[in-house]
Amino acid sequence: MTSAMTDAIHYEKGQDQIVVLTIDMPGQTANTMNAVYRDAMASIVARLNTEKDSIAGVIITSAKKTFFAGGDLNELIQVDKARAQWFYEMVLNLKAQLRTLETLGKPVVAAINGAALGGGWEICLACHHRIALDSSSVQIGLPEVTLGLLPGGGGVVRMVRMLGLEKALPYLLEGKKIGPQQALQAGLIDQIASDRDDMLAKARAWIGANPSAKQPWDVAGYQIPGGTPSHPKVAQMLAIAPSILQNRTQGCFPAPEKILCAAVEGAQVDFDTAQIIETRYFTELTTGQVAKNMIGTFWFQLNEINAGGSRPTGIPVHQTKKVGVLGAGMMGAGIAYVSASAGIEVVLKDVSQAAAEKGKSHSAKLLDKKVSSGRMTAEQRDAILARILATELDADLHGCDLIIEAVFEDRSLKGTVTAAAERVALRDAVIASNTSTLPISGLAKAIVQENRFIGLHFFSPVDKMQLVEIIKGANTSDETLARGFDFVLQIKKTPIVVNDSRGFFTSRVFGTFTNEGIAMLGEGVSAAMIETEARKAGMPVGPLAVSDEVSLSLMSHIRQQARKDLEAEGKPVPQHPAFAVVDLMLNEYKRPGKAAGGGFYDYPQGAPKHLWPELKSRFEKADGQIAAQDVRDRLLFIQAIETVRCLEEGVLLSTADANIGSIFGIGFAAWSGGALQFINQYGLKDFVARAQYLVEQYGERFEPPVLLLDKAAQNQLF
Repeated sequence: MTSAMTDAIHYEKGQDQIVVLTIDMPGQTANTMNAVYRDAMASIVARLNTEKDSIAGVIITSAKKTFFAGGDLNELIQVDKARAQWFYEMVLNLKAQLRTLETLGKPVVAAINGAALGGGWEICLACHHRIALDSSSVQIGLPEVTLGLLPGGGGVVRMVRMLGLEKALPYLLEGKKIGPQQALQAGLIDQIASDRDDMLAKARAWIGANPSAKQPWDVAGYQIPGGTPSHPKVAQMLAIAPSILQNRTQGCFPAPEKILCAAVEGAQVDFDTAQIIETRYFTELTTGQVAKNMIGTFWFQLNEINAGGSRPTGIPVHQTKKVGVLGAGMMGAGIAYVSASAGIEVVLKDVSQAAAEKGKSHSAKLLDKKVSSGRMTAEQRDAILARILATELDADLHGCDLIIEAVFEDRSLKGTVTAAAERVALRDAVIASNTSTLPISGLAKAIVQENRFIGLHFFSPVDKMQLVEIIKGANTSDETLARGFDFVLQIKKTPIVVNDSRGFFTSRVFGTFTNEGIAMLGEGVSAAMIETEARKAGMPVGPLAVSDEVSLSLMSHIRQQARKDLEAEGKPVPQHPAFAVVDLMLNEYKRPGKAAGGGFYDYPQGAPKHLWPELKSRFEKADGQIAAQDVRDRLLFIQAIETVRCLEEGVLLSTADANIGSIFGIGFAAWSGGALQFINQYGLKDFVARAQYLVEQYGERFEPPVLLLDKAAQNQLF
């Protein structure tokens, strides 16, 4: 046996004849199911089999901070259709190892000392007993679905057999992760330990008390909890499950569908057949394009960003201690909440004490919710609220090392409040604006030290939206950018960095999406079709619904501001067929959007919103209908093309920023892996050809940028 194999899993037999297997993969920060693991596990299982007569039981634990991280994504992303057979056999082999372990005839205990996710949790499921440390570092779950995969190491089969279909499906379909206490309540683990020694002592005691442990499903007469799919209650739940799923995924995400199939089909056959069914679906997903898109973006590119890929190098990390938020409206109140939750002192300032207090009450509401659902204690809530000082006085901003302005989109108002804050804050404080469209370099003129000015563009609602777009102005220093970046990570958000331009990246691209939807309405396309096809393309909400949320009056205000600015700079003012529709809605029909009680939709009290019935008579044309695919493509292509323009102009600095920013910031179709990955997976030459068709049919705005043409000609990907 080579040393690497023994290094990966240490085999230690004590005087009590109990074997402790400690997984410690060499040269890795976390244990993963790669070839080294598979070879080591093969040797270990063979050795346990030969020595089983002299063994009392087995404990599996880990030498790393995490217990086991799961599948090796570097390996999984490379598995294509040509390697499908190899992959299928390899997975069956990996599963056979775990099956040998659980049918050894000896008790096997998992001692879980950190996160056991995906493949890590599947190892625990193959043990007869599970003990976890009572620590916040312990997380349990099967997040595979979030990367377009399914738990292929026996996760679907064992979870269904352990909990029954109804209780297992949320873990499988939503990928939810839980801590040790919740896992104990849910019956996923059996015991909790205070420290490592206590955990191993409990494991040894359990082995001593259960010398011939078996899995429930290996005991004669076993039945799946809650019943098989043919049981009336289960059948009733399963009858509606596909339509609920369809409504959630819109058919864009194959993984939840395949998980449901593997779970239901597997519940009707014996254990070994269920394992084969699971492996077939797993192979199909792994070799498919959607998993490639999602692993590439949600794992590799997201990690690249969070590791500081866009942060200036050589500048020490800065901890923000006190942040001043100017403006206690929805955005300001949200920024105060996430900052205080991350342990930062907050001064929330508005024009009056009452307005500032109202902003603080937003945090109180969100925290009360957490307390009442048991996710937080009352003491923890009070400690967070105590960090927020609501005020109307500039003097209270004394000692702030970061100021974030979040007032209305008006240049002179923003200038007044930031200049006043700069005078009171620390000398080296970073001054940031939460503007969504106004160029940062212009706003910076209001303060003395322009190098300390930066854009931090949050998204609404701040507590839920993961992204912050950091905008670097013409004079923003590297130190200021690094501090902005550190702050975003400190409040547990994802930062992308862009250069200054009108609308930056996210608002620019988002504007093309809403405008395209509104332009189609103006052409006579049915409003219901526009909205439905947007969701089928993978957008979370249709362009008309989202325009109502933003409000048509704000869209018009931003356009007027841009027109003024461009005329003053002597630049051409862009035209778009959507503008005429927005003006009609505002001036003629007096329907500015949701907040005003009606826009493209009606919002009846106590009832769900519905499209304004008059859209039909006022806009729809019998000869204006176009193919459903054209509707979908127009909405996705226009965003992807604008993203390429942002890259070409140097507004965007990396592919990772583009993909992550487009999904987390504006809800670009997540199945595609983001706006640039959408072009990659479509094929650049095919994308250019389709864009040229859209130019001929619907206008010049679909013209492929030069950068796209160049890459297509050189067969390069973004």
